[in-house]
Amino acid sequence: MLALLHTSPAHVPVFEALGDEDHPGLELRHFVDEELLARARRESPEAVADEVRAVLDKAVAEGARAVVCTCSTIGAVAEAADVPVPVLRSDRPMATAAVALGPRIAVLASVESTFGPTTSLIEEEARRAGRPVEVRTRLVEGAWDRFAAGDGEGCARLVADAADAIPGADAIVLAQGSLAPAERLTTTTIPVLSSPRRGLAAGARVVSGE
Repeated sequence: MLALLHTSPAHVPVFEALGDEDHPGLELRHFVDEELLARARRESPEAVADEVRAVLDKAVAEGARAVVCTCSTIGAVAEAADVPVPVLRSDRPMATAAVALGPRIAVLASVESTFGPTTSLIEEEARRAGRPVEVRTRLVEGAWDRFAAGDGEGCARLVADAADAIPGADAIVLAQGSLAPAERLTTTTIPVLSSPRRGLAAGARVVSGE
């Protein structure tokens, strides 16, 4: 069984659909705690380390062979937790792919708390690959409000418009899984990368022993 740690219930149907499409037969179990992101935004990601560890322990106790954290803000905290199964950040494969595309990486997010963890992750992957990297960030104003209000399409349109307006980048990273629907709406020729499909695939490989 692959567990997924979410900070919004909106991610559950997204990952269920991806699981059915890409990994039929893979058992997914979802653990949702919206307060983790709310508190991380108010204080810091490190402030929720104990709570994140508690959720991970619960997932392991229920039989998880690996856990994928789908929240970019608390991803590093989850990844660093000392639990007896692999804990993966859903956005790490996306960061790896972005670094491979070139040094100029633009990061779009709907909440500012995501920028620090995402930038650090991209820089970490660049060091791992021995590549230079220059990360630029842009907050998409209004996108979070629309997502929180249940207007996923409106959020996606704002993010897609922001992506289409970015010049001179080798890759555009959609820092949060909630922004992934914007990928299909963009018209830019710059590659636009999102995390859910890549992150789920990484978790599936771990569970299958690949």
